[in-house]
Amino acid sequence: YREVAERDDIDAVVVTTPTYSHCEIACLCIERGKHVFMEKPMAVTVDECRRINSAVARAGVKFQIGFMRRFDQRFRQARDTIASGQMGRVMLIKSTGRGPGGPGPWMYDLRKSNGVAAEVNSHDLDTLRWLSGQEFKQVYAQGKNFKCHDAREAWPDFYDSFAAVFTFVDGAIGFVDGACPVNYGYDARVEVLCERGLLLVGGVEQPGFQIIYSDGQVTSSAVKSWRTLFKDAYLAEMEHFVECIYKDQKPIVGGEDGQRAVEAVVALNQSISKGEPVQVRQEVFL
Repeated sequence: YREVAERDDIDAVVVTTPTYSHCEIACLCIERGKHVFMEKPMAVTVDECRRINSAVARAGVKFQIGFMRRFDQRFRQARDTIASGQMGRVMLIKSTGRGPGGPGPWMYDLRKSNGVAAEVNSHDLDTLRWLSGQEFKQVYAQGKNFKCHDAREAWPDFYDSFAAVFTFVDGAIGFVDGACPVNYGYDARVEVLCERGLLLVGGVEQPGFQIIYSDGQVTSSAVKSWRTLFKDAYLAEMEHFVECIYKDQKPIVGGEDGQRAVEAVVALNQSISKGEPVQVRQEVFL
């Protein structure tokens, strides 16, 4: 990546390396004038997020975080419906994010990865904040390692499943549950309870195919991968990134959004460790 950062014929880079390397790679590329698209999570610590954001501000480059749900038609429709006011105030928002396969061994060390809450459920945390239009205030979480037996001795604080309850500054309640691996498929679902109704986004079943037998039995297949479920959203977010570079526009999802998600993850992990509610410390952005 150091060679890439020094090349004059490269205008932008995409960072998809393990989380603990994000800050070093991003800051070097940004300082060399490269636009950066970064996969979530933004970094391991809030201080690293602030370092990246400060580098972006100094260099004047474009910086975008890979929260692809913001480019998914279903999630955008939910956001537009809430923003229109027709559903009234958001009261309760729940987001489920469960990965089909096991976490990589490097993820067992929370000092390098921040665990499942970061690596799998950063999308859910961003979804809560984005759809509700509110900032996190407090979180109470519990986590446990049910399946990753090889991590228990060396990394006793690692969890492969968790549940977290958030309160927001404007009074709404949020809930996130995550797990990896679940083996049955890729599970991404959101429920938003508002004053005037309910919004449901996503589902376990692969859309568009079912078998209905003469005895009334119905069978279908679970969604297998995020790669297929969000295929169009991945393309749209990258097109947006390139368009922002060409047109000198600010990406619709950037460093502040990445930092807020990391702040929530840090507080969530502290809550699991302490066994008590923790305030989500919202640092000044830039």
